[in-house]
Amino acid sequence: MLRQSFVHIPDIGETTERSLWNQGCLDWDTFMRSPSEFSLGAADVGTVTQYVERSHEALESKHHQFFQPLLGSREAWRAWSEFKDSCVYLDIETDGGQSGDSVTCVGLYDGKEFTCLIKENDLGNFPDLISRYQVMVTFFGTGFDVPMLKRAFSHVDFDHIHIDLCHVLKRLGYRGGLKKIEQQMGISRPDETVGLSGLDAVRLWREHLRGHESSLEKLIAYNREDVVNLETLAGIAYEKMRAATMGQLALQFPS
Repeated sequence: MLRQSFVHIPDIGETTERSLWNQGCLDWDTFMRSPSEFSLGAADVGTVTQYVERSHEALESKHHQFFQPLLGSREAWRAWSEFKDSCVYLDIETDGGQSGDSVTCVGLYDGKEFTCLIKENDLGNFPDLISRYQVMVTFFGTGFDVPMLKRAFSHVDFDHIHIDLCHVLKRLGYRGGLKKIEQQMGISRPDETVGLSGLDAVRLWREHLRGHESSLEKLIAYNREDVVNLETLAGIAYEKMRAATMGQLALQFPS
């Protein structure tokens, strides 16, 4: 989808982007073959040409910082397919407080391996681990997870392309929390973690502090389900948004 995108270019909005597609300009390569052939609305052909060239170079070199401010939070989903090999699915748990010290664990899943960083154990490894990725996928991370992590790790530069599935799925008509949407999508959880919520995560952490080892194991299992299921939801959301954005034109391109 990213190679078919023009909405990240100055003075090109969704209407002009769709106009370009309807004119037969379905991707960057098509535009570069004959930039002056297409109507660009209020956009300047020289500026658009420059940004298309830079977009191509940035994608080839996987320079995600180029796209991050241009796509913004609304259009970040467009980068998922091109950058999914450097994508981390993230979810945090807390003790119920709002300070940086309230973060009790951070779950990270890269599509292959799950890592749960635990407070007073290996949570300090978070800055090194998060720096290895270019895209971060969360559910309501813009409103909770990332602000909390910024308080906990003020020196970390969160320059990732951030796909917040809560907002993406809301645009598709899905409402409610992560577990409710999982059920709507047909995603099931193991019996061990079915019915657990964020409040249970706080309770489990407090039980762990009182010496209940099984409570920490259950908390980690709960966190694992959150981040692993984000990958499935990201794939579904991407395909649905792509189809909704491009309509029948999406059928002409591979995912």
